Amino acid sequence: MNWDQIEGKWKQFAGTVKEKWGKLTDDDITVIKGNRDQLVGRIQERYGIAKDEAERQVNEFSQGLRSDAADAAARADKAYKAGKS
Repeated sequence: MNWDQIEGKWKQFAGTVKEKWGKLTDDDITVIKGNRDQLVGRIQERYGIAKDEAERQVNEFSQGLRSDAADAAARADKAYKAGKS
């Protein structure tokens, strides 16, 4: 899933972000509004880590969302095909 999609569906992903980075506050989530740079910056601040590490974590997170979306699409396709048999 590309970052534009995450930004557009930020309210849906906000809970997942809070689960992954529990030190982020509700105010942080509101300020971030799906902005990747804001998320990286807030993770840096809350966890006291370098920008490179925060970016790595955010990249890993977005790649995980891509995998989840692909898995969901494959399950839906399989169910659809099974229903047509």
